[in-house]
Amino acid sequence: MQASEVSRAVAAAKLIASSLDLAADDAIVLHDSNKITLRLLPSDVLARVAPVDQQVSQFEVEVAQRLAESGCPVAALEPRVEPRVYEHDGFVVTLWTYYEPVTPQEVSAADYANALEQLHDGMRKLDVPTPHFTDRVEYAQQLLANRERTPALADADRELLSDTLRSMSRAIGERGGAEQLLHGEPHPGNLLATKNGLLFIDFETCCRGPVEFDLAHAPEEVSEHYPGVDQDLLRECRILVLAIITTWRWDRGDQLPDGRRLGAEWLSQIRAALGRNDLDTHG
Repeated sequence: MQASEVSRAVAAAKLIASSLDLAADDAIVLHDSNKITLRLLPSDVLARVAPVDQQVSQFEVEVAQRLAESGCPVAALEPRVEPRVYEHDGFVVTLWTYYEPVTPQEVSAADYANALEQLHDGMRKLDVPTPHFTDRVEYAQQLLANRERTPALADADRELLSDTLRSMSRAIGERGGAEQLLHGEPHPGNLLATKNGLLFIDFETCCRGPVEFDLAHAPEEVSEHYPGVDQDLLRECRILVLAIITTWRWDRGDQLPDGRRLGAEWLSQIRAALGRNDLDTHG
């Protein structure tokens, strides 16, 4: 979130919480990217705040609520207030349970895989309209085609990313595998280690696709503990996901800290992955 917006976003969250009888004398910023995540004290509630024109908060609330009701390992909404989206001063605010982090420890790959499998099982039972993972590919291609949005990207790198997005997306589609509702970005940053166990957060990224697309966001060893993985499909998904997130890092509006350095590093990883797999992106 732009620095000029942060103070307004914090004020909006505190005002909304106070209007709901949740004391919010203080706000601690836990995460700041396209939206800001706050811990409001002394009520100890977690608030997620986004500009009203950049959010799908109602969808996220509905999905999280239904998954929680079915016993999936997901972070719960704040139980003291109505589970809905609140709006003030051009921002939308959603309120969630705050989970005190457990003593820092490495999450085992087996536990990670088990939690993701449970999440996927619950998601198969949900019938909600969601984008397809190829919509994310299309958006990345639009960024690459718009040099004003990605002015610092070299022509050779632009071509590499565009070709990789096209060829990997086509290869995945041609496999014709089973598809279902997915988290969309179940990377370690969206997994909380709590006294209640591992819990997934951030469901605004849900999409439809093969489970291997979700697994491509997790550490490589997680897939070794997830049943029935198509390893060839997973390799293609890993390269596709890497191409998508690399493209995002070159968007002039990207707000990820150190994003440009990561973008350059990931370009090298894409070239290495294509070389290892002897994949021709011009096919």
